[in-house]
Amino acid sequence: MNKLSNIKFLAVLMLFVLTIAACTTDEQEPETYTIPTTYNFENVSYGGQSQRLAMLSEMTTYMKTANTAGNTVSADKLKAMFENDATNAGFVQTYSKQLKNKTFEAQQTVFEGLFDDFEAASQSMLSGSNGQAGVVVSLNGLKAYLMNGNGLEYTQAIEKGLMGACLYYQSTSIYLGSDKMNVDNTTVTAGEGTEMEHHWDEAFGYLAVPIDFPTNTDGLAFWGKYSNDRDAMLGTNAGIMDNFLKGRAAISNDDLTARDEAIIEIQANWELVSVGTAIHYLNNAISDFNDDALRNHSLSEVAAFVYSLQFNVNKKVTIANVNDLLVQVGGDSNFADMNFYNVTEASLQAAKDQLAVYYGLEDVKDSL
Repeated sequence: MNKLSNIKFLAVLMLFVLTIAACTTDEQEPETYTIPTTYNFENVSYGGQSQRLAMLSEMTTYMKTANTAGNTVSADKLKAMFENDATNAGFVQTYSKQLKNKTFEAQQTVFEGLFDDFEAASQSMLSGSNGQAGVVVSLNGLKAYLMNGNGLEYTQAIEKGLMGACLYYQSTSIYLGSDKMNVDNTTVTAGEGTEMEHHWDEAFGYLAVPIDFPTNTDGLAFWGKYSNDRDAMLGTNAGIMDNFLKGRAAISNDDLTARDEAIIEIQANWELVSVGTAIHYLNNAISDFNDDALRNHSLSEVAAFVYSLQFNVNKKVTIANVNDLLVQVGGDSNFADMNFYNVTEASLQAAKDQLAVYYGLEDVKDSL
């Protein structure tokens, strides 16, 4: 081999070595980091979410007073609680936040209309029945619920409806949505972390669980309670909590791929909580079909949990699917026009079967 050939050979060899080195560097394993077992990160803050949970809890307690005949609820008070009008809300605690401005905007008037109807129904001194608003008592005399003349229990429609249109919507579609996640993840604010970390923490706050959930299930409320109720059949506790931990750790380590994987899992498992709970109450309604109080109570919950499905930006069903399911459950897609006295066992079974098909729950639908 002549001198020129040697030079060319060495040049090619050097290029090959450099290429291999570059490929080896590119294919190195990503830096690893620890995912904690509890939501115990630096600079966590979700005080606003805790306030809204407490406000909804106070509102629910007030609404339940109407289950005793003669106790009238005030629409003005409910509206004041909704928007935190401190003069008229009568909250036990002092709050700086409100529920209304975090509720899906197009649905805010829906709830205000329900408040008005609730007050009118609570003024009835007659027993509730088909066509007559009033307190409906279960056949065994142990349960009593204020319902309108169509059997809608306002407390359930409002509480569970706001769980969907406010809490669930804000977490799955706003704080875990692209706008709130496409923000600064460099500048740290003491007590809040980066802007992205803070948004993630706020999404977590709406779950209403302790930082060591599900090992600790004390004080569960709203979605956290229902996740725990469905966990034995659907594994929702780990599906949600483990991914909140994974996503927060990923953000703090600038691993946005892992963060996005966690978002998808949280949204899917939280949706499963709503679906599983709707099927659970459909089972109850079918079992208690001949008891107006128990059937209508369960169907009011079913309607609210099905209604809530629309507020997840990555939901598996369409709005049309949701409306069709509501029609099967109550004869109409609007709370105000549903009638639970006119339902049939066949329509309830059809709604249950359809929900199970949408979410692949055919094998467990009768056990939920």
